[in-house]
Amino acid sequence: MGGSARRHGDRTAPGRRPLPGWRSIRGRVAVVITVPICLLLAVAGLAVYGRAEALGDARTTRAEVGLSLRVQELVHQLQRERGLTNGLLGGEKGFSTPLAATRKRVNTTLRGMRSEPAVEDVMQRHMRRLAAIRAAADRGTVGSPPADRTATLAFYTTAIDALNAVDPVAENATGADRRLRDEIAALRELAAAKESVALERGFLNGVFAEGGFHGREYLTFTEVRATRVAALARFRQVATAPQRAALNKAFSTTDAERATRYENRAEAAADGSALDADAGAWWDAMTVLVDDLYAVQQSVGDDARDRADLLSHDAEVDLVAYLVAGAVMAALVAGVAAFASRSLTRPLGALAEAAHDVARNRLPATVARIQQSPQDHGELFPPADAPDDSDARLLGGAAEIAEVAASLQQVELTALRLASQQAGLRRNTTESLANLGRRNQNLVRRQLSLITRLERQELDPDALAELFELDHLATRMRRNAESLLVLAGLNPPRPTAAPADGLEVVQSAVAEVEQYRRVLIATVEPVRVRGHAVADVAHLLAELIENGLTFSPPVEPVEVHGWHDTEDDTYCFAVVDHGIGMSEADRERANARLSDAGEGAFLAAPARFLGHLVVGRLAHRLGEGTHVHLFDTPGGGLSALLALPRRLLAPVAGPATSPTRPAVSSLLNGFRAGVARAEAQSTPGASS
Repeated sequence: MGGSARRHGDRTAPGRRPLPGWRSIRGRVAVVITVPICLLLAVAGLAVYGRAEALGDARTTRAEVGLSLRVQELVHQLQRERGLTNGLLGGEKGFSTPLAATRKRVNTTLRGMRSEPAVEDVMQRHMRRLAAIRAAADRGTVGSPPADRTATLAFYTTAIDALNAVDPVAENATGADRRLRDEIAALRELAAAKESVALERGFLNGVFAEGGFHGREYLTFTEVRATRVAALARFRQVATAPQRAALNKAFSTTDAERATRYENRAEAAADGSALDADAGAWWDAMTVLVDDLYAVQQSVGDDARDRADLLSHDAEVDLVAYLVAGAVMAALVAGVAAFASRSLTRPLGALAEAAHDVARNRLPATVARIQQSPQDHGELFPPADAPDDSDARLLGGAAEIAEVAASLQQVELTALRLASQQAGLRRNTTESLANLGRRNQNLVRRQLSLITRLERQELDPDALAELFELDHLATRMRRNAESLLVLAGLNPPRPTAAPADGLEVVQSAVAEVEQYRRVLIATVEPVRVRGHAVADVAHLLAELIENGLTFSPPVEPVEVHGWHDTEDDTYCFAVVDHGIGMSEADRERANARLSDAGEGAFLAAPARFLGHLVVGRLAHRLGEGTHVHLFDTPGGGLSALLALPRRLLAPVAGPATSPTRPAVSSLLNGFRAGVARAEAQSTPGASS
């Protein structure tokens, strides 16, 4: 029973803090606060991701602008080589020296570009024939027939167009900054215009060297000029004012004007007439213009790269700012959340601790003090025991928590008032029971004295037998009165100064039960019980014997044994019946009542088990080492064993021990097994 009580009590054990989770206030507050924090962090994460993506785009654009400028450098050198080669094939042998220098620059630029994946395909598909084209051009200048000037021009133009087509900025520059987009578009349109100018330079270089147009060359010339005009118009739409000014400056130089005059002269030869123009002068003028356009192109590329650098720096600053702001905001929200959580959980925890302290310490101690107080004053309880309303102020927290604390104090105050009233009621009840017990005891004592005198005077055997029965009933009434005093917590006024033999104690106990004729006193080994314990031992045995008589068949005897237990250094009395016995659960509850002499057992035990409480209180009054235990009788029934420690025994003249009989040995073994089980159940953590 004790183990079961502990098991039930663990579910609501005061002072145990609830586990973290949704079922606790701390868990619910944490969930409510965590959700907006997670949402805030998600929004901040998206913002940081956007800034990081913008930073990556800016850095990529900066790298691509640099690559585009390197590609345009290769294009610029190829354009120069194309023009010189075309002039050489037209018959201008003076171009061989600058052509050799230009080829070296092209080769150097090609070696620097071979590690770029963006132009690798162009290198493989177009530039692998460069050596063969150069060799054919060189043979065409000294041998017959001359190399095909149109095919050579087409090769260089195709390679240059392929390089312009894979310009990475033209493919990937799609950032959100409009200025950067315009500068990249201006760079792309200027590259197309410069290619048209360079193509025109190389094309007319061969035409002037041969002295006129052949076949469809004039149509090619007009198409190239139209492409240049369209590209320059698109450039002016997206370029900035300084960029447009730089372009106008490049087209307003003396060399640009001289090149324009050569263009007009070529345009006038649309009918196929001969052209008398200096190819070298045309080349020099157009080369200056192409170089000026290349300078403008580099300037626009530098502007785009500077803009990309600025955007990259701004993106880095924004990313750091977002990270810092996100961290500060998260820390601030977490701090506010922690403060809000603690402002709820700490007062609630303090309130719970105060409630537990009231339930575990203050209220029980005050109730015990009220119950033990012998004073009969008019107050319900001492003023010192009243709850202090300062606890509500110490708890802090919200007004609702303070109201709960105040309500808890009112509960404590009401509980104290009820405890005071119950203590007074129990005190009055106990005193009434004790008063009734003493009155009955005095009346029974007088009745026994009167019956004894009548027995001495009576000579009629039948009347004397009836007087004996009356004497026996009075003796039982005296035991009931003494039991009432035991339950009331008072010592019966029956002290015995001299020790008594164990057999006499048993006989005295048998004399106090109704069906004493059914009691069989078996072997009782010699023992002497000290005088102060004789009455309690006899009373205790009488209760056990009467319990055995009540729950055994009328024809079955109840045996009483007594022997020395040398192993435990105790003397044992056993009351053995062969009746209906008890279930294991009932026996455990009965043993718990026999071992618990407190007031809680008296309040919790049913009225029909008051005899168990009388036995338990008598055993408790006999002192430490006195045990009463119930166990099954071998063969059916119930046995009760009383173990008395040596301090309650007086020396015996002659042998004090004798061999234990088999029946007694089995009783003793059963008693020890039952005591072992009870001790195991009373151990903390043991299951019932």
